[in-house]
Amino acid sequence: MSGTVTAVSSNGTYSFTKPNRDSVTLLAGLGVAGDVHAGVTVKHRSRVAHDPTQPNLRQVHLIHEELFAEVGADGFTVTPGDLGENITTRGIDLLGLPTGTLLHIGDEAVVEVTGLRNPCRQIDAFQGGLLKRVVGRDADGNLVRKTGIMSVVRTGGVVRPGDRIEALLPDEPHRPLEKV
Repeated sequence: MSGTVTAVSSNGTYSFTKPNRDSVTLLAGLGVAGDVHAGVTVKHRSRVAHDPTQPNLRQVHLIHEELFAEVGADGFTVTPGDLGENITTRGIDLLGLPTGTLLHIGDEAVVEVTGLRNPCRQIDAFQGGLLKRVVGRDADGNLVRKTGIMSVVRTGGVVRPGDRIEALLPDEPHRPLEKV
């Protein structure tokens, strides 16, 4: 399974969106250099308030560009970085990957998939009604979160738009993604 990086984004201050960059540097065990969510322990405000010593399983947020076209058909305009992701991808089924998948990105970087991003009310503050479009139910009534995946950096490196992404699945049995 493979895909392509279409955009990279980071922000050194807390905000919902992240500006696009020419490149980002992933730091092993930390996340995106200079990004507010980088660190060994949790950085998301709600998780820090609950327990600031939790490990940071959300160092790098990846989202599939195909989601933007999907919500665009419903009249929403979403572009790379708008939903706070660090890496925007195309051509790889991020939501279908099992927990523990290793994503080799560009020449050096490797991230390990830890789970799904849990969409929050900030999405509706960004564009009213968007939250209902990025959270749904499957045919069996199970909750489906569409706002990308979270990961930790195993091997650092520079990531740029146009870089190839190769997925290395973990040994079976595969564990489906859950919110982190």
